[in-house]
Amino acid sequence: MDPKPASSRAPETPFRIGTRTVMRGRAPLVMGIVNVTPDSFSDGGRWLDSGAALRHALQLVDDGADLLDVGGESTRPGAEPVPVAEELRRVIPVLQQIRARTQIPLSVDTTKAAVARAALEAGADVVNDVSGLRADPALLPLVAGAACSVVLMHMQGEPHTMQAAPHYEDVVREVHAWLAARVALAEGAGMARERIWLDPGLGFGKRHEDNLELLRALPELRVAGCAMVVGASRKRFLGTLLDEPDPMRRGEGDLAVAARCYAAGTDVLRVHDVRAIRRFYTVLGAVTPAS
Repeated sequence: MDPKPASSRAPETPFRIGTRTVMRGRAPLVMGIVNVTPDSFSDGGRWLDSGAALRHALQLVDDGADLLDVGGESTRPGAEPVPVAEELRRVIPVLQQIRARTQIPLSVDTTKAAVARAALEAGADVVNDVSGLRADPALLPLVAGAACSVVLMHMQGEPHTMQAAPHYEDVVREVHAWLAARVALAEGAGMARERIWLDPGLGFGKRHEDNLELLRALPELRVAGCAMVVGASRKRFLGTLLDEPDPMRRGEGDLAVAARCYAAGTDVLRVHDVRAIRRFYTVLGAVTPAS
């Protein structure tokens, strides 16, 4: 394990989306969010019907998404767990229908090995685990033995209680150390680093100032050889900065985060409004001098 974080992106170093090799570019890949839930903080209930979810997913593809992240369990602060059977009922038909219509890479947002296994069989390429392989001990051997990538996210606590009283002495140092330890765990199970994606978990067991400090320090959070994912779309700390209680009206905050991730060499940006972010990156890339 390399104890030091990588300070910047290495353009020549690829990472993996399942079996696909991806060369790092100037802008992050755009991961579109498909929430098949009744209670997600931003768009809960809008795509709960599988037909509506499919239409939304295909619209995100048309809008320029590089990959899609499909989830059937809300992880907003205070959220209650969803039974495995219900999560399967919500997620698997949607994944199957998307895969039947497009070959875009697919991620399943789940902490459960049973859901991840069914999702991989339905065509998913990535398992996005907000627990960082803590919630279900069966998930690590599953992803280690599959031809998939895995997102390991930092979260202090669990969704139901994570925002009760989060505390850090040095949030950047602590989050980086935790991510490096999870990389060591995944490597010990046989996963190559190019299949391991890391997410600092903005909004997951973080105070307002912690989220801002992590965004400022994104290059310091890297672990060599692993892709970096950021998910800040419409989150509460952006609402606080903008004095905007409505998550749907925090688009300016999302663009600011997108600019920071571009400058910091982030590999994947997870967003709700794919079209706005894609258009923003088109212009930003055109006006930014080549390095």
